Amino acid sequence: MLRTISRPPRALPRRRFVTGAALACAAPRFLQASPALANAGPASDVVIPKTPQPPPLASSSFSLTVETVPMTIHGAHLDAAGVNGLAPAPAMRWREGDNVRIDVTNRLDEATSIHWHGLRLPADMDGVPGLSFGGIAPGETFTYRFPVRQSGTYWYHSHSGGQEQGALYGALVIDPAAGPVHQTERDYVMVLSDWTDVAARDIVSNLKFNSDYYNFRQRTVGTFARDARRDGLGSALRDRLRWGAMNMAPTDISDVSGVIYTYLLNGQPPDIGWTGLFRPGERIRLRFINAASMTLFDVRIPGLSMTVVAADGNDVEPVPVDEFRIGPAETYDVIVQPQSEGPHTIFVQSEDRTGYARGVLATQPGLLGPIPPMDPRPLRTMADMGMAGMAGMNMGGAQNEHNAANMDMPGMAMPSAHSKGGAPLPITTPAALRTGVEVQNVAPTPMNRLTEPGDGLENNGRRVLTYADLRATRPGTDPRPPSREITLHLTGNMERFIWGFDGKKFSEAEPIRLALGERVRFVLINDTMMEHPIHLHGLWSELENGHDAFRPYKHTITVKPGERLSYLVSADTPGLWAYHCHLLYHMDTGMFRTVVVS
Repeated sequence: MLRTISRPPRALPRRRFVTGAALACAAPRFLQASPALANAGPASDVVIPKTPQPPPLASSSFSLTVETVPMTIHGAHLDAAGVNGLAPAPAMRWREGDNVRIDVTNRLDEATSIHWHGLRLPADMDGVPGLSFGGIAPGETFTYRFPVRQSGTYWYHSHSGGQEQGALYGALVIDPAAGPVHQTERDYVMVLSDWTDVAARDIVSNLKFNSDYYNFRQRTVGTFARDARRDGLGSALRDRLRWGAMNMAPTDISDVSGVIYTYLLNGQPPDIGWTGLFRPGERIRLRFINAASMTLFDVRIPGLSMTVVAADGNDVEPVPVDEFRIGPAETYDVIVQPQSEGPHTIFVQSEDRTGYARGVLATQPGLLGPIPPMDPRPLRTMADMGMAGMAGMNMGGAQNEHNAANMDMPGMAMPSAHSKGGAPLPITTPAALRTGVEVQNVAPTPMNRLTEPGDGLENNGRRVLTYADLRATRPGTDPRPPSREITLHLTGNMERFIWGFDGKKFSEAEPIRLALGERVRFVLINDTMMEHPIHLHGLWSELENGHDAFRPYKHTITVKPGERLSYLVSADTPGLWAYHCHLLYHMDTGMFRTVVVS
C-alpha cells in the first residue's frame, strides 16, 4: 500500500483546486563534481554549461541524503521527501564510460530507494525494493556502483511507496564520450511533474471508492443538446446509450486531474513559471522529462518550431514539430532557435486540459510570456475502446469538443504472421479474457495507432509528433529476428480501480521468464480506455514502428487506448526486472509484473 512521508492522513475536499502554489523549493540544479553537493546558483539557473563539450568531470562519486524537506504551499506547512535539502531532487550529470558511485543515506522515518530510470546496469543496482535489493532502511546508507554505458537524458526517482509523488525525483544527464551530435549554445533540463498535498494513500482510497472522484467534467443535458444539433438526435442518443451500456464515460481522460494537482516545470508552479535565458539566434537544447505520477502532458512553444532529436535518451533523426505529447517517465530532447527576443512561452497542458505548467525563454530575468488559451478538452471515442473496426458501428462522439475524430485513419500495417525462417514463431498468449471483476472491457478490434498523435491532438492545425516519426540514427545492435512472441493485454476495471496484465493483478500473476541471450517480441493490446506508459527495467524496448533496422530504442512506451503495438527485446542482462505501467496508482493497484532473465 502506498505511504507518504511524515504526513497525517487526510482527504481533500472534492472541489478544492490547487493552483498557483508557490513552492518553497528551488528548481533542480546540477550536482558538482565532488563527493558532496556544492552550493548552486539561483533557482532559475538550471543551465548545463555551453557546448562544445565541457571539461570531463573530476569525480564520479556523489553523496545523496534522502530526507524530509519543509515546503509551504498556500500557507500549509508540509514535509516532502527530497534529496540534500531540495525537493524536487537535484539534477546530476555523468559522463559515458565512467564508473559512478552514489552513496544514498536515508534520513526518513521509513524505507526508501533510488531507481535509475532507463539505465542499463546490473540488476542489483536497479533500485527496486523486493526485486533488485532490500531497500534502504531508515538511518542506513546504500552504495550504488556501476559503469555508465550510455548517454542522453534520463532521470531518477524513488521506487518506494508514494515518495515519487512527493517530489523524490531528479534529472540525470549523461554526456556522450564522443561529444554531442548537435551543437547548441544553451542546454536546459525541463522536469515536468504533478504535485499535490493529498496523501498518496488517500488518493488511491478515493479512486477505489469512486473512480470519478477527481473528474467533474462529465457530459450533461447541455452537451447532449449540443451534440444532437451537431450530429443529429439519433446519433447523439445512440452514442449516449452505447457508453451507458459499457458503464463508461468519454470524459474519463485522467484518473487524477487539476482538481488537486498543480503542474510544475522545474519545480515552479504556473503563476511563477521557470525562466531560461538566451540571446536571439542561439540554438537551445531543451531536455524534457515527464516525472509526473499520473499526467500526460502536451508541450508546445507558440511561435517556435521544435526539432525533436532524442527520445528516451537515444538519438533519433531530427523531426520538426510544433507540439508533442510526453507520457510519464518518457524523455524528449528538442532544439529551438529563437530569432526574436520574445519572450517565448513554454506551454505544457495536461492531457485532460484541467491545468498547465509553463516556463519562458527570455533575454532577461523577470519576463513572462503570454499564456495561450487552453485547447478544447478531448473526449474518448469507440476507437479508444478498441471498437474502431467494427462494421456498421456509428462511432458517434468527438475527438474533442470542436472536431470530430477521424476514425478512418488506417494506422500503420502491423505483421500478422511473424515467422523465423518461414516457420511460425512460438506465441505466448493469455487464456481467453472475459469481462468480470478485473476486466471491464475486452477490445474487439484493437488497431495500430502509431501514426496518431493522441486524443485531443488530431486536426489541431499544428504539426504533432507521433511514434511513427521516431527513427533511430543508427541500426540496432542486435539484428536477429525474435525467436518467440509474448502477447500481453493491458486490462482494468475503472469502477473498482483495479489494473493488471491479462486480467491479473501483480499478486496473482506469474513472472515472465526470458532465457539469457534470447530475443523476443512483446505484443501489447490495450483493452482499457486509458493510456498506459509501460516501462521495462534493465532492457531496451525497440519499438516496431515501420523503420525496420532503425527502430527507436525506448525504455517507456505509451500505449494508447484500444491500441495494439509491438516491440523487440534482447534479454542480454540477467536478473529480476520490474515491468509496469508508470502511472503510479495503476502500478500500485496491480499493473506490475516481474521479468526474470536467467
